[in-house]
Amino acid sequence: MNMELPKIVILEEHDKRLHKKSKDVIFPLSKEDQKMIDDMLLYLKMSQIEETQKKYDLRAGWGLSACQLGVLKRIFVIVEETEPQEFRNYVVINPVILSHSEEEIYVGEGEGCLSVNRDVTGIVPRYARMTIKAQDRDGKPYEMRVREELSVAFQHEIDHLNGILFVDKIDPKNPFQNQDKMREI
Repeated sequence: MNMELPKIVILEEHDKRLHKKSKDVIFPLSKEDQKMIDDMLLYLKMSQIEETQKKYDLRAGWGLSACQLGVLKRIFVIVEETEPQEFRNYVVINPVILSHSEEEIYVGEGEGCLSVNRDVTGIVPRYARMTIKAQDRDGKPYEMRVREELSVAFQHEIDHLNGILFVDKIDPKNPFQNQDKMREI
């Protein structure tokens, strides 16, 4: 499998652009936005394949938001490995959370982020399930229900679009606050 790593630069957590709110996307998408989406999808796929991960020294990632590339538009992508070497791509534009569960979950080993290059201790409360509405690459609206890990990934990326990093949600004085009120996944 011969894939060329896309030439994208992921912003580091101290970049002020990561704390700005992204703007709604106007359709049709520009050629630059289309290419950025393709590059983000390929980068995430390559980051999850052991061979290309080692070759390019990549940290595995599930999701990327346009703002992580310095483009303040409400676009994110998620690449979920469904079977070994088989992936499902999600392109989410102008997302809105329609509803969410009362039940909260957190990732036991902690969340990670391609913009945060350090180990972070603490839990991030997330909804176990939620329904969003968004638009696809052609501007066509759709609704989608996500649960468990996928729900966490969607919330993580929606936070990016609102200028919030997962580390901002961890209480530095009590990083495991309310852990007993949530379910670990």
